[in-house]
Amino acid sequence: MRHGTCSIFCWVEPLAGWRRVDAQPRRTKIDWARQVKELLCVDYPDAETVVLVMDNLNTHGIGSLYEAFEPAEAFALAQRLEIHHTPKHGSWLNIAEIELSVLARQCLDRRIEDLETLGAELAAWQRQTNADQRQVQWHFTTDDARIKLRHLYPNT
Repeated sequence: MRHGTCSIFCWVEPLAGWRRVDAQPRRTKIDWARQVKELLCVDYPDAETVVLVMDNLNTHGIGSLYEAFEPAEAFALAQRLEIHHTPKHGSWLNIAEIELSVLARQCLDRRIEDLETLGAELAAWQRQTNADQRQVQWHFTTDDARIKLRHLYPNT
């Protein structure tokens, strides 16, 4: 780990109560692309389209797939994605960010010595959380968005 730090990837299907978390030494475009490939090929191999809602990190884009994989494979993966980015300073809109906050309180409330131990802790949290099938109860409506995020909507 980089001086005691790492990156945790968090995938959430809110209505199914499903999560996948994975710790990696870094958070590069290649790391993100590999995570997306696992999401599409392992977690949702039969899904025609997977909708991703995520923040605006420079690694979170279709171009990352082309940096990680041959063009034909990157294109095939990209065709199965529908990507929506949350607004800047809108992490409170990102369910994965909310889940990471829960994860931090329930599992990461102490120093963990190495990536292997962290991986085991994350796997245990993931198993328990998925077994509970805790869904996300989202209360932010379109009307709320039009008020709170009015600067993002065109004037008509």
